[in-house]
Amino acid sequence: MKFLAIFSFIVVILMGLVLTQALNSENEIHTYLERSVPFVGTDIPRIQGIDGTGIKIAVIDTGVDFNHPDLFGWGPDGKVIGGYNFIQKGQPPMDNNGHGTQVAGVIAADGQAVGVAPKAKILAYKVSEDGEGVSSDLIIRAIEKAIEDDADIINISLGVNKTNAKIERAVNQALEKEIFVVAAAGNDGPALESIGSPGRNFGSVTVGATYNNLTSSLIATLEVNDKPYTVIPMVGNKKTEDSVSGKLVFGGYGKADDLKDLDVRDSILIVERGSDIEGELLYFSIKETNAADAGAKAMIVYNNIPGIFLGELVHEFVEPNYSPRIPVVSIDREEGLEIVESINGDEATLNLFFNPDYLAHFSSRGPVSPFYIKPEIVAPGAYINTTQSNAGYNFTSGTSYAAPHVSGAAALLLQKNPELHHHEIKSLLLTTVEPVSDAYGDEFSIQESGAGRLNIAKAFDAKLIIEPPNFVALASSYNKVVEKQFQLKSLDGTWGGFDVTFDGPEFIKFSEELTDENILNVRMSVLEDNFGEHEGKMRINHEGIQYVIPFVLHYTPGSISIVQQNEKLLFEVYHPEEWSFAKISVTNSKDGRTDTTTATPNKAASIDVYENAEYWVDAKIRVNGNTSSAYNTIDIRTLEERERLDLGIPERQMAIIAGAAIIIGIVGIVLKRR
Repeated sequence: MKFLAIFSFIVVILMGLVLTQALNSENEIHTYLERSVPFVGTDIPRIQGIDGTGIKIAVIDTGVDFNHPDLFGWGPDGKVIGGYNFIQKGQPPMDNNGHGTQVAGVIAADGQAVGVAPKAKILAYKVSEDGEGVSSDLIIRAIEKAIEDDADIINISLGVNKTNAKIERAVNQALEKEIFVVAAAGNDGPALESIGSPGRNFGSVTVGATYNNLTSSLIATLEVNDKPYTVIPMVGNKKTEDSVSGKLVFGGYGKADDLKDLDVRDSILIVERGSDIEGELLYFSIKETNAADAGAKAMIVYNNIPGIFLGELVHEFVEPNYSPRIPVVSIDREEGLEIVESINGDEATLNLFFNPDYLAHFSSRGPVSPFYIKPEIVAPGAYINTTQSNAGYNFTSGTSYAAPHVSGAAALLLQKNPELHHHEIKSLLLTTVEPVSDAYGDEFSIQESGAGRLNIAKAFDAKLIIEPPNFVALASSYNKVVEKQFQLKSLDGTWGGFDVTFDGPEFIKFSEELTDENILNVRMSVLEDNFGEHEGKMRINHEGIQYVIPFVLHYTPGSISIVQQNEKLLFEVYHPEEWSFAKISVTNSKDGRTDTTTATPNKAASIDVYENAEYWVDAKIRVNGNTSSAYNTIDIRTLEERERLDLGIPERQMAIIAGAAIIIGIVGIVLKRR
C-alpha cells in the first residue's frame, strides 16, 4: 500500500509538471536547464572555456536518442560516441522510453538546451526498455563495459530498492580504475532508509534532489497551535507576501453546498480531496473558487487515500480566464484527519515562499549504514525541462535528473585538472556545497541532504582537497575520545588564511592541529553521557573559500573491541549494564558483504576474514529486554588473500551443508556395498 501511495504521488508530480509546461508554453519551448544549470554555478567554468571537452561519460539507463538535435550523432563523430544495447543485442542503444535521453541532456545537451558539460561525449548503455524493470545483472554488465570502454565518469540514474552486493563490487571495480561514479538516491522519500543500490555504495557519490531555480519552486509551512505540519503548495499558487492566519473550518469536500451554511469568512478552510459522489470530477480549481467565493483566506486539501500528493489548480479543464485567488496546499490524509478531528476554534498560520534550496519531498533519504553518510550531496531534480526522445523536451522531476548535474560537474573539474583522482574530485564537490534548509530556515539533516547543494563555481575555484570529505565518529562510555586524521592537499601550494571551526553538539569539546605533513588531526572529547546519534560540521576557511565537512557521531553506552589473529577476528562486548546476548554483524567495506555471529557473556565471538579491507562491526546488544547498539571498525592489511567460495550461503549453513554431504557420502558408500 505504501509503495502504491508513493508511486501515485510521483506519477501525479510528473503529470502535473507536464500539464503545467503545456499550459504555460503556448507553443514556445522554455529549456529550464537554463535555470538549473546556471543555478549550480556553471558560468565561471564557461568563462574560462571549460565545457567538458575530452571527457567521456557513461550513461547507464534506457539508452539515448542520438537523433535528438541537442545530442546528435552516433559513433566517433557524434555526441554519443559508443555504448551497448543490452536489451536488443546487435542494435545501437536507441532510447524508446525517454529517461536516458533526459539524463544525457542534463549532462551534455548542446543545442537549444545546454547541459552542464555540453562538449562532453556520451557512452550510452541500454539496460532497460521502460525505466521501470531494471536487471541488476545488466547494470553490472554495463558498468564492466563502461570500464572496458575507458569511461571517465559513470552516471547511474536507475537502481534497485535494496542492497545488491554484486552491484557494489562492480562499482568498486570502476572506482579502482579511477572512474568517477555517480548514483541517484532514488524517489522513495520522504521515508528514511529508502536508498537502494548502487546509491548505497560507499565509494560512489549518491545524489538527492532539491527544487530548481524557478518561481514555481514554492515551499509552504502550516502551523496549527504552534504544531508544524507538512504541506505542499498546489501548482498554480503564488507566494504570499505575508503569513495567512485564520480560524480553521472543516468544509467537507469543498462544494458550494458544503459551504453555504458555514461561517467561512476569513478562515483557513480544510476539505477532503475528491467527492462523495462516485464519478464526480471535483477539480481543485472548483474547490478553490468555492472557498474564495465564501470568503476563505486559504484552503488545505487532505488526501482521500494514504499519503501526500501534489495537486494542480491550473490545468487543461479550468474555466476560461480562471486564476487562483487564495493559496491552496495539500496534506497527508493522516495529518489532515488529525486536524479535522481536533478542530475547536483553532487558529492556523500558512506561508508560501520561494526556496529552490529545499529538499524535494520524493528524494530518498539515508541512513544506509552506521559507518558512512548517504546521500552525500543534493542537486536540482525538480521542475527540470530537459531533452526528450523524438526531438522534444520534457518537464520532469526525480533524483534521476539531480545525479547528472553532479556527473557534468565532475566532467568540468576533470577537464580543468586531468591529474585529479576520483576521490579528489569527490572531495572538491562535496566540501564546497550550499546549505539546504527546510521551511523554517533550519538545515536539513545530513542523513537527508548530505553536505548540501552542489555549487560548481565554488568547487571550480577551490584550491584545497580534504580527505575524507565527511566522516562518522564512534564513541562509547568506554572510549569518550575520537581522533580523526584528514589529509590536506593545496592545489596551488598556498596555505594562507587557514583556520578551522566546528559546529556541533555542545557536549563535545573539539580541538585540532595541522602538522608539517599537511595532516589535520582532529580530537573530539565527549563531556557528558548524551547517548544517541548526533550531527555536526567542521568548517575550514582557506583562501576565501569555506569548506564544509559534515559528520555523524554515534555515542553508545556499550562498546565492542576487535582483535585480529591471522585470518580470524575476535570480539569482546562491553556494556555498563548486565547484558545477555549480542548479534554481531561484520561488513566488508569493499563489497558490502556481511557475515554475522553471536556472543553471550560466557561465549566469545569470532569470524573469519578472507581479504584485506576495512571491516565495519555492528553489535546489537540485548540489555534488560531492550536492544543497544555498539560500533567499531578495523582495517586489515596483513592477509595473504585467497579465493572465497561464494554461493550466497552464510558460513554456518555452509558448514551444515558440508557435514550433511559427508554423511550422505558415507551412507551412500554403505548402501552401495549392500
